[in-house]
Amino acid sequence: MKQTRWYLLLLVVFFLGDRLGGYALQHLANHSQFRYARLYAGEAAADILLLGNSRGLVFYQPYIEQITGKSTFNLSYNGLPTDAAAALLTDYLERYPAPKILVIDITMCDRENDALLAGFLTYSQHSARLDSLIRCKTPKTWWGGRVSNLFCFNNEIFQRALFYRSKSDEDWLLDRVISPEAAAKAPENSYQIDPNPYLIQQIQVVTQKALAHGAQVELVIGPYFPGFQVNNLESLKLAVEQTTGLPVRNYQAALNNPAFFGDFMHPNKSGSQAFIDMLYRDGVFD
Repeated sequence: MKQTRWYLLLLVVFFLGDRLGGYALQHLANHSQFRYARLYAGEAAADILLLGNSRGLVFYQPYIEQITGKSTFNLSYNGLPTDAAAALLTDYLERYPAPKILVIDITMCDRENDALLAGFLTYSQHSARLDSLIRCKTPKTWWGGRVSNLFCFNNEIFQRALFYRSKSDEDWLLDRVISPEAAAKAPENSYQIDPNPYLIQQIQVVTQKALAHGAQVELVIGPYFPGFQVNNLESLKLAVEQTTGLPVRNYQAALNNPAFFGDFMHPNKSGSQAFIDMLYRDGVFD
């Protein structure tokens, strides 16, 4: 009997500690300068909304704002697939006036990323859509978050929220130049894009919702390192165009200076500015 009471006491201590710890960590996550904290805190209204995976981080916000005079907000994240993007965008459109322009890098239609969804448990209490998506695609993760509040913060997205707790994430992109040794190997390397019908359908959801709210939608493919082979990129472009009915601006080979890249798939800050100058020249931000 005495042993049973100790087990019950231990269970109560665990439960209370978990709930109190979860409350404290949620407070830290919510009061951050990180993009998703700002999204759900009412601090994300913008003229230009930017969306993509890690290649969407190339939309260097300070420079876009400098040359356009318009405010920006970036929903992009490393490995972000379009089903998660659709939930985030819909949450945005419900909370804010529609942006004048939505710019999307369509390479986020490449592959699903259910592992990343676990990280959005950190903000799922603010979004029934994220919560439902996590429950549908990773039910074990969802139930883990129900059993333990602390489990919701054992992920990279929470770590990002801590990193950007007291500083802006608007310059979150590579700030290095690819090494000459790596650059010389570009022709020997390639990346296989696998156009995903489910994710392409999700980008149709994204574009239709944005258009229905009066936003101008611009679909783009950002630059890759010169000589680096990206297989099936044209197939992805055609599939997105056919599904959405919108043209895709292809800047795959737009930058030919190796100094503009941090690696084969991502321009650095200098390359980003050169890319944004092209977007500005081509009327993407008009």
